[in-house]
Amino acid sequence: MSSLPVSAKKAASLRVVKPVRVARSLQKGQQTRAAILEAALGLASHMGLEGLSIGALADVTGMSKSGVFAHFGSREELQIAVVTEYHAKFEEEVFFTAIREPRGLPRLRAMFERWVRRVSVEVDSGCIYISGAVEFDDRPGPVRDALVGMVKAWHAALHKAIVLALDEGHLQAGADVDQIVFELHGLILSLHHDARFMRSPGALARAGLGFDRTIQFYATPAGLQVDGARKPPKIGATRR
Repeated sequence: MSSLPVSAKKAASLRVVKPVRVARSLQKGQQTRAAILEAALGLASHMGLEGLSIGALADVTGMSKSGVFAHFGSREELQIAVVTEYHAKFEEEVFFTAIREPRGLPRLRAMFERWVRRVSVEVDSGCIYISGAVEFDDRPGPVRDALVGMVKAWHAALHKAIVLALDEGHLQAGADVDQIVFELHGLILSLHHDARFMRSPGALARAGLGFDRTIQFYATPAGLQVDGARKPPKIGATRR
């Protein structure tokens, strides 16, 4: 068997090594970007999206400004990346676990309860959806568009869950789906305000009671039976 010339062997070796090095470099770059993004998410949770800057993030991560800038070319790009990452985590914790429940009120209840659970964890940090709405409500631009798009995506998921509950006969025919979405979101906003700003110890229980009353108002007898069979024990006691 004839052997390859030395130059040909070297070229073949380079063709193998180079892709491996490139892949490792890309992987390292992705890991670094993920670490920066995690730090940015922590900063934004406490300081808001407006509190984010390349300089502040460099200080937190121990990197140079140019190192951070290499992964996020602008402050706006960084803010949008944080909004996208927050939404991905929200979907994972709230939506993707809840849709494992049966269609109808069991799934809708699971979505609300996991939403409440996330808010309860964010009491000591903050919800980027809520703080972002305050910061960007009257400021048009890509960051506001990203925030609005993510909230609309969640509202669409709630809307679909409510429509499925109608289809399953768990809610009264003709129930106003948009109104139910509005009422559920209102409960979450009240919970966040009372738990985070007012430090009210009964906020979680009141949110749960509010959801129960909303369901009782719109549900059919069959829906109440299904919901009652799956309803967990109440979280704490409402304090006056």
